[in-house]
Amino acid sequence: MGLEVGGYTDVPDWPKLGPSLLIATCLILAIRTAKWPAVTKRMLSDSELDQEVDFAEYLARKVLSHLMSRNEAMFPQRKQPWYQPDGKDCPE
Repeated sequence: MGLEVGGYTDVPDWPKLGPSLLIATCLILAIRTAKWPAVTKRMLSDSELDQEVDFAEYLARKVLSHLMSRNEAMFPQRKQPWYQPDGKDCPE
């Protein structure tokens, strides 16, 4: 009764890619701000740092997107089932 699994397709496991994106963004940000002078009193709305964070996220997403389009098998995969309809699913 219901649909039967016809097989499985390998698809990227998006929840596991979140930490990769976070780490890549932090590395880009660290490299770009490494030579900034240390300041003890930073205002909460530091627009220059906010711009750097946004740019680091943009670069990390762009690289991840490019790599996913070229070779998604290099990233964590999961098996997603696809289903075959039985006779009850077809309209009469």
